[in-house]
Amino acid sequence: MKPASEILLGAYQAALQAAQPAHILPAYLEKILAHSANSRVLVLGAGKAAASMAQAFEEYVSQSYPQLNFDGLVITRYGHQLPTKKIKVIEAAHPVPDQAAYQAAQKTYELLNSLKPGDHLIALISGGGSSLLTLPVPTISVDDLRWVTKALLHCGAPIEEINVVRKHLSVLQGGHMARIAVSKGAKVDALLISDVTGDDPASIASGPCAADPSTYEDALLILRSYGLLQADFPESVIRHLEEGMRGIHPETSKPDDEIFQTTHNHVIASARQSLDAAAHYCQAQGLNTIVLGDTVMGEAKDVAYVHAAIAREFTLHQSPAQKPLVLLSGGECTVTLPKNAQGRGGRCSEFLLHFFDKTADLKHLAALAADTDGIDGSENNAGAWFDADIRELASCQNIRVRDYREQHDAFGFFEQLKGLVQTGPTLTNVNDFRIILIPD
Repeated sequence: MKPASEILLGAYQAALQAAQPAHILPAYLEKILAHSANSRVLVLGAGKAAASMAQAFEEYVSQSYPQLNFDGLVITRYGHQLPTKKIKVIEAAHPVPDQAAYQAAQKTYELLNSLKPGDHLIALISGGGSSLLTLPVPTISVDDLRWVTKALLHCGAPIEEINVVRKHLSVLQGGHMARIAVSKGAKVDALLISDVTGDDPASIASGPCAADPSTYEDALLILRSYGLLQADFPESVIRHLEEGMRGIHPETSKPDDEIFQTTHNHVIASARQSLDAAAHYCQAQGLNTIVLGDTVMGEAKDVAYVHAAIAREFTLHQSPAQKPLVLLSGGECTVTLPKNAQGRGGRCSEFLLHFFDKTADLKHLAALAADTDGIDGSENNAGAWFDADIRELASCQNIRVRDYREQHDAFGFFEQLKGLVQTGPTLTNVNDFRIILIPD
């Protein structure tokens, strides 16, 4: 068997490769561009993978449809830009929007309104688009939206709930992008790289082209459930949501909306596809492989405790799978920070810190947890990993989990042990990736 570190990182790379736009976009473009050769194609998009999707689009078109009349704009996170010829790429802040995101979203809105009957909108959407495609309704300022975003992130709300709120404050999300395009006489195809559990188009980047079953009332209930409707909460946001409940503002696009007769959402990459690719890699190394699921959610430490219990069962008993064995899982954890903790790292590193702690008696385990976008939270690492040697090093140097756990400093812990996974931006995003290697 290969060294544990090589297997862990090899499986992670296989997962990333399965979600690269250059590999997955052409098959979908071949279908949706077949009847647009004589139309204007407007390409708009947002997300951490938006630039790589735009580049893949241009490369495919240059070979297969060199006469295609297209232009466009995509918005991506700082540090994620790639060279393109006709589709403009603008970088902006994530996860809290900045002025650059606002201005780019305004330009997106202007381009949408330039569509004419017979045109074709292709939306390139990936995780991170909720922040990057920030165009609040006119009565809400960018600063107020930033305040709400920060509050929801810090209280540990899952991304699906955060997006319900953002959709009801947005000019473009919650299906509004598709609604504008169809009102101009254009047809719409959205190509989606999913970073949400369940791969619901309504939740990916807050669903700019997708039907949304949630309501203004749902958005207010979410804010209330986390105790956010305090005196310092932006009044403009409360007023808009309450007016929406009274029917003063239009709801987000619903599943029975006629716009979806000419609007289609295509999920082209997902956590499950990446987990399957990692499983194939591990099986090729002679390892038995179990995929625990691609929709694992919850507080990172709680998810770690469950994974530790599963790993212990498989380590101590042969049934139901023979060792050496790999356990794979995906999904999205959350981390709730106490007020006195700044935190360093992210949900994947936090998961691994607690998993390391709860498997202290299983000396030969190895594991890796990393975000597939290459950035795990507050620092520059994608995640972290450990094997038996790293565990031994922690013991010899008296580097103790408890000294880092309360401050949520998973980054500091694994930095000391040289156990950080650092890839830089991967230019895709299909959520968390976790692998546990149980040796023979």
